[in-house]
Amino acid sequence: MAQSWSEWQRFSGVAADTVSAPSGPGVYEVRHTLTGRVVAFGHAKNVAAALADLRLNGSSGLFARLFRREAPLSRATDLEYRTCAAASRAEARTAASRLQGLRQAAWRRRIDTGWAARQVG
Repeated sequence: MAQSWSEWQRFSGVAADTVSAPSGPGVYEVRHTLTGRVVAFGHAKNVAAALADLRLNGSSGLFARLFRREAPLSRATDLEYRTCAAASRAEARTAASRLQGLRQAAWRRRIDTGWAARQVG
């Protein structure tokens, strides 16, 4: 991807109705402002619409309520997002996959380092 991540931006108001994001393909990430916990990550053909469609403030669809337990979500004002535009939907999908792999590798290194420290001590 030639583009880079945008600056972190907070959701305004009660819902994610007004977001400043590309109306084309790209990757998005939503995290909790205080803890840094990732709430949503993915790619979309329209990033602005994907962010606006996120179900924030604890709301969820009927299927989700019936068949899986959901972690409690924070208020939209406690969340922030960043985006990365892409030239095509395929490029956005590839970038999201690559970024997910990098994130998993970092967590594995972190866990392995903690395990090694416990073995020495």
